[in-house]
Amino acid sequence: MLKFSANLSILFTELPFLERFAAARRAGFSAVECWFPYEHAAATLRQVLDDNALTLVGINTAAGEAGQWGLAALPGHEAAFDRSVRQALDYAQALGQPSVHVMAGLAGHVPAADAQRSYHAGLERAVRLAEGSGVRLLIEPLNGRDRPGYFLSSVDQAAEVIERTGLTSLRIMFDCYHVQVQQGDLIARLRRHFAKVGHIQIAGAPARGEPDRGEINYPEVLREADRLGWSGWIGAEYRPSGPTAESFGWLHELRRLGIAA
Repeated sequence: MLKFSANLSILFTELPFLERFAAARRAGFSAVECWFPYEHAAATLRQVLDDNALTLVGINTAAGEAGQWGLAALPGHEAAFDRSVRQALDYAQALGQPSVHVMAGLAGHVPAADAQRSYHAGLERAVRLAEGSGVRLLIEPLNGRDRPGYFLSSVDQAAEVIERTGLTSLRIMFDCYHVQVQQGDLIARLRRHFAKVGHIQIAGAPARGEPDRGEINYPEVLREADRLGWSGWIGAEYRPSGPTAESFGWLHELRRLGIAA
């Protein structure tokens, strides 16, 4: 059966960030993830994880300044990008070695060839910085409707980046919501790229609400992930339509169906 983590950057936002950990535990989660934990000291986060018997499974590199949403594909920002990778790796090593999503950035204003060169070179440096750390690096395509101009927009592009660069330690964050909005054909793409997938996330499409709302048949998608041998966490990364604690009907149903642990 599959196991699920709660993304605290989008769930339990009724509460201050540090109080969301306990709320996730009360809701039955034993693992959490988040986008940008850097407003809080790593020691503080370590304590709140321990206090609530939670595993942290993923964080992002810093988003940069307004309008950047990551730095890897932005020429001229190499030093800031390297600092963001070092910062994320430091936090990851202090917090149980969660995966780190290396954010590409909004590069719509950059010539495509320049953005690609910057992105590939940045990923190569990030992989070198992560060597020996035990931290897995992820790249995540974000759909062009929600994040117009984001350099990495499709899961097929993400797989091509790994193949072209030869950075075989990189893995793809397969966010079913983003894949559905950008390309669709979820199960076929999950099968095609499964060997390169390092984390899976879920939300309803097209509105990014609860996973049991919208056009994605998650019982079938998740059964396929299970058949393929998925043993990692699956991140709940959706915007609840009401109080977060009342939004877990989808999880109860997956448990009833014998899909979720």
